[in-house]
Amino acid sequence: MTDKSKKVFKIITGIIILFTLPSLILLGYVFFKYNEDIPVGVSGEKANMLAHKMLNSLNVEAYNNTNYIEWDFKNRHYYKWRKNDNICDVYWKEFRVTLNLNNPELNKAYVHSFKVENELAKDLQEEALTYFKNDSFWLTAPYTIFNQDVERKLVGDNSLLVTYNSDGKTPGDSYLWELDETGKPISFKIWASILPIDGLEASWTDWITTETGAMLPTFHKLLFFGLEMDIREVW
Repeated sequence: MTDKSKKVFKIITGIIILFTLPSLILLGYVFFKYNEDIPVGVSGEKANMLAHKMLNSLNVEAYNNTNYIEWDFKNRHYYKWRKNDNICDVYWKEFRVTLNLNNPELNKAYVHSFKVENELAKDLQEEALTYFKNDSFWLTAPYTIFNQDVERKLVGDNSLLVTYNSDGKTPGDSYLWELDETGKPISFKIWASILPIDGLEASWTDWITTETGAMLPTFHKLLFFGLEMDIREVW
């Protein structure tokens, strides 16, 4: 290696260290501060009673009777969800996908309002479905607690450990819901394969009561990050 090559190598190495070392230090700090094992819970009647209490605190009947929700997630993804038909239009960048969640073969994909077919359509539909599953979970997670293959366990007196055994892209993910005295969710801790740290906490405190009476969140705080949702129309 020539002297010039050595100099270039040192410069590149220095730049890599400069940008990666602070990130590694921060990741290590967060890991040791927040990482924790998943708690042990007890399934059964008491867990189900607490789950019903949580749903009642959010007016689950009003949510079930809500037919339409229009919202955006972090100003990146925009949704028009015909909830009663289980059909959702997903918008991002120059793309639009109509997801028929009951009959995926009826999905449609568009680029600049022009319908597309074949592999491009398939890729866009898969991307839209991934967005919808993630973003709608941050909007409606409490209401999914009695979905099929969802396991509920009581932790302590007023916490609920919820495990999704088949839903979504990462079955086995668990969430520990912390509830106030009325049963209303205030936060959950996350054990998910997509996250490098177990037990990260996200807030569920910024609730609004919609026109239908259903309660939906508008903001979550996760570590140093905010997840904003603008709920535009509900009926």
